[in-house]
Amino acid sequence: MLGTIVNSLAIIGGSLLGFVLKGGIPERVNDNIMKGLALCIMVIGISGAIKSENMILIICSIVIGALIGELIDIDKGLKKLGDNIEAKLQGKGGRVSEGFVTASLVYCVGAMAILGSLDSGLKGDYKILFTKAMLDGISAIMFTSTLGIGVALSAISVFAYQGTITLAASALQGILVGTVITELSAVGSLLIMGLAFNMLGLTKIKVANLLPAILIPILYHLIF
Repeated sequence: MLGTIVNSLAIIGGSLLGFVLKGGIPERVNDNIMKGLALCIMVIGISGAIKSENMILIICSIVIGALIGELIDIDKGLKKLGDNIEAKLQGKGGRVSEGFVTASLVYCVGAMAILGSLDSGLKGDYKILFTKAMLDGISAIMFTSTLGIGVALSAISVFAYQGTITLAASALQGILVGTVITELSAVGSLLIMGLAFNMLGLTKIKVANLLPAILIPILYHLIF
């Protein structure tokens, strides 16, 4: 769990630093930084999505995941949690709901979160998660300077998500083979692209309601 703990602390540390710097950054600079980050996230999403070798599986995963996500309405639940915290902060923490949801999705759906957690649980190797911690900490500064302290709450999502994979690594070893991770990462990369479009203000995709799509490649592998 050391890698996950370090990753979570890096996000909190970066968020606190970004919150301190927030007041000294002009609004137009914040807006430009946000758009620049969105473009970077877009590139990450594209690079991961094109690695898929089974596009039909990806399409089916998105469709089925969207159906499940809309029935559960994950997006509503996450936003409600963020809104409740934002109300308690009385507006002092910025756009808590948006920051929490955006950062949680960015930090959790990538391949490094899965591969790093597996290496941590199976081999006690923390190199991937330590690298991810550094990247997440730096991006947390930028995210918090534009979206507010809600970004820090994503550390809870990261700890729960990566911690669960780490603890269940032995059981998951036979399931998360190379092809499954590739397709799972491709689905996650599409979600990251949707998130980038939202950050640019081009769309209003409920990316959280597409999260169940990530599980479909695993179910496909188990069944077929």
